[in-house]
Amino acid sequence: MARYIGRRILQTIPVFFGATFLIFAMVYLMPGDPVAALGGDRGLDPSVQARIRAEYNLDQPFWMQYLLYLKGVFTFDFGKTFSGRPVAEVMAHAFPITIRLAFFAIAIEAIFGIILGVIAGLRKGKIIDSTILVFSMILISVPTFVMGFVLQFVVGVKLKWLPVTVGQTLDFKSLLMPAFVLAAVSLAYVIRLSRQSISETMSADFVRTARAKGMSGLAVTNRHILRNSLIPVVTFIGADLGALMGGAIITEGIFNIKGVGGVLFDGIKKGEPATVVSMTTALVLVYIIANLLVDLLYAALDPRIRYE
Repeated sequence: MARYIGRRILQTIPVFFGATFLIFAMVYLMPGDPVAALGGDRGLDPSVQARIRAEYNLDQPFWMQYLLYLKGVFTFDFGKTFSGRPVAEVMAHAFPITIRLAFFAIAIEAIFGIILGVIAGLRKGKIIDSTILVFSMILISVPTFVMGFVLQFVVGVKLKWLPVTVGQTLDFKSLLMPAFVLAAVSLAYVIRLSRQSISETMSADFVRTARAKGMSGLAVTNRHILRNSLIPVVTFIGADLGALMGGAIITEGIFNIKGVGGVLFDGIKKGEPATVVSMTTALVLVYIIANLLVDLLYAALDPRIRYE
């Protein structure tokens, strides 16, 4: 098991450097001059522009800028925004908010998605299976911003069950509605993936053999069907954590949440490369760690994987 873990950790090293290089290159080599844009239509004095470029290392060659950026990543010095605020401070404020929102969304899609998918898979072709499939199709077909506004109006304004916006309140009740909106599409895919995986596993030879040996239906479901069916579902949910954090811009905008999505959007609008690159790098680390945990969970669900 230790050898398996070591291999997986070593595989993340080239992924990290490759991803961070691509992110840095796409942001810093894109057309336009963010320093010149600070002055608007009036422009900035050339001496002021030179001072700003020197302060933010924008006067250095591209390869030197990348090395300084990597040094900052490993020393947790992510530079400053053009307003003078440290990017690390911005990240420290934004990431806990989005992490909490993303974990709420992951919990919703994992718990309800697997439960509904298992029910549909075990009752394939029945009325309840068709009902769950229709529900999942509705979640997929309705755009995120439409679902957000509809839930705000129905659940928040008319029924008054949940707060309409989040703002500075980050308790469970205020985050429940945006977490469901954020998880809606992923929830639908988890339902369909679980259903399909359960259906395929139920017809496998080892399941028929277990039943032929007299094992009860509940034992077959728990020991053989569920355990073998959850591997593709775990893959999707683990990879979806980074996607939920990076794709929360619309949801955070609808519910007035000051998280990673809002900071990234503001950084792109203001042309602040340090903010955009640092935020995206942190999301890359989330992806890498989530996929590493998924690989380790694979080995726990199916010991054959770690011996391949």
